[in-house]
Amino acid sequence: MVDALIFLVFAGCVAAILGILWWLASRVRRRGIGGEVMGPFDEIWHPAAHRFRSEIRVQDARAVPMPPRGGSHDQGRDADE
Repeated sequence: MVDALIFLVFAGCVAAILGILWWLASRVRRRGIGGEVMGPFDEIWHPAAHRFRSEIRVQDARAVPMPPRGGSHDQGRDADE
């Protein structure tokens, strides 16, 4: 009986740790902060990751926001433009 209790406590701790890591990973993905936090560790295991992350930053900086649709800037234009 004691062995089963020890196993259940151990399994519960492992499940809790995995659940916390899953929650943290989903939060990092939503907020987009994963590259800054995990960047150094990623470079240790995958040295080309630095180049990849810098390319992503350049692409983010180049992104131009789309103009609002249906605004007053559309008035006065011909339909065939």
